[in-house]
Amino acid sequence: MRAFNFAAGPAALPVEVLEQAREELTDWQGLGASVMEISHRGKPFLAMARAAESDLRELLAVPANYRVLFMQGGGAAQFSVVPLNLAAADATVDYVVTGHWSKRAIAEAQRLIAHVNTAADEESSRYTTVPRPAALRLSAGAAYLHYCPNETIGGVEFPYVPETGGVPLVADMSSTILSRPIEVARFGLIYAGAQKNIGPSGLVVVIAREDLLDRARKDIPAVWSYRAVAEEGSMFNTPPTFSWYLAGLVFKWLKAQGGLGAMGERNRMKAERLYAAIDGSSGFYRNPVSRECRSWMNVPFALPDPRLEAPFLAEARAAGLVNLEGHRSVGGLRASIYNAMPPEGVTALIAFMQDFARRNG
Repeated sequence: MRAFNFAAGPAALPVEVLEQAREELTDWQGLGASVMEISHRGKPFLAMARAAESDLRELLAVPANYRVLFMQGGGAAQFSVVPLNLAAADATVDYVVTGHWSKRAIAEAQRLIAHVNTAADEESSRYTTVPRPAALRLSAGAAYLHYCPNETIGGVEFPYVPETGGVPLVADMSSTILSRPIEVARFGLIYAGAQKNIGPSGLVVVIAREDLLDRARKDIPAVWSYRAVAEEGSMFNTPPTFSWYLAGLVFKWLKAQGGLGAMGERNRMKAERLYAAIDGSSGFYRNPVSRECRSWMNVPFALPDPRLEAPFLAEARAAGLVNLEGHRSVGGLRASIYNAMPPEGVTALIAFMQDFARRNG
């Protein structure tokens, strides 16, 4: 019996996808072998890869002048790969800091770029807010502006897309991509680790405007060059084939659910119900994030006494509600409610939380 899995990443995958992968695991497309065991340059795998890219383009309405890359190293590798591809060593770049992952990204940029401008840093709110649009201190002539639309650990999400005045906007969408429709054309480059809403860990999807692919430094390792990867159809080296295959199944599952419009409405309702339960608990549960920038995907919450966390987690596991621990850097509790979390899982969590509060309040 499967539990309701609230893990932040690697996160739950749709049951239908897992069941299809199970059925095809040892004999994919009648080949008598697993998709993990065949050549990534053979016709069957190439057809699957093309279909996965086509489905992703359809879901996100990716314009024709954008390239879609399937790369390795996860989202964290892109903290280095982005500056190496988009900015000269003596360039100026802008970063917005709203939590753990954007802090990791700017730290890596500072190793590689001479002039890294902090366009905003929400440390004074303990990263429970995002900056107002007018508060962004943008540099003239910056190579790009980088931000993290949704901070997985802090549960902070931008309610707007920053305006950059023509400077390419780079977004780490690891924990929000595919959760609702987005306008890809507003971004110069989007990257997203797969292990939240796309598929298994290890894969990262990059969506880059064509004109940005030729900015890379001459000494960048070829395996990290967006242009090199694009020209080889994301097969400059052997790709993570099983992760790519599973991502393709997830894309088809999303289309079968009605696409990102339907998924966005479902995700909005899940988040609203969970936040309403927290806010309506008479203070037993508390979410620290400012209401206007609460995440749809990651909902951290605290109990009135930290000593209650251990029994809460133990009883939740017994009730089939797993992986509700907060990140090790902040503690507390957190429910990640990505696309694969059905509304019934949120209903079960709310019922458990209300019962726990009645017994321990």
